[in-house]
Amino acid sequence: MTLPLPRAAVAPAVAAVLALLLPFLLAAPAQATGYRYWSFWKWSESAWAYQQQGPVVYVPPDGAVDGWRFAVSPDGGQGAARPTAAGDFGAVCADVPAQAGKKRIAVVLDFGTAADAPAGEAPPAARTTCAAVPTAASSAEVLAAVAPPLRYDSGGILCAIAGYPRAGCGDTVGAGADSGAKGGSPGPSVGLLAGGAVIVVLAAGAVWQARRRRDS
Repeated sequence: MTLPLPRAAVAPAVAAVLALLLPFLLAAPAQATGYRYWSFWKWSESAWAYQQQGPVVYVPPDGAVDGWRFAVSPDGGQGAARPTAAGDFGAVCADVPAQAGKKRIAVVLDFGTAADAPAGEAPPAARTTCAAVPTAASSAEVLAAVAPPLRYDSGGILCAIAGYPRAGCGDTVGAGADSGAKGGSPGPSVGLLAGGAVIVVLAAGAVWQARRRRDS
């Protein structure tokens, strides 16, 4: 029969484990809370829908509305911050007549808030514009036509629209995170360390039981 581990043996084992793990817990950096980047949206059924295709690949049809929002958001998906203005194609493109061989695409640009801005930068005012582009133009080409200069990183990720922001691309933002770093190493998790503590305590109990059997 397995004997229970007495309190007299547990306390020293737990104290030893905490002494070993405390430096790691104090040194582990905080998890990032989000990323600062431009998210890509399309106006669909009177609401913004997260664009599942990248702007280089997606070819919007005539009458479409592309939306862009710069903000600190989770890493993609519907949790990202949406453009605050509605995608009203009729209002945005009212003064741009239809042309043979071209399509009209409304573009909504939301540069975010001061809280979203990188250090030392201020977001431009949100704006809308209408692009008259060739029918085969992608959303990236639409954007280049109405909001230069664009900046991409070496992996083809869109980093800046109309020159904003001046630097950075998908920077990690969060308590204890380096806002100029992309990604980041989160360090050992509390769960992993706690699991290690349990293993050490169990090992201490096994040693105590082995000694008890040997001495009995």
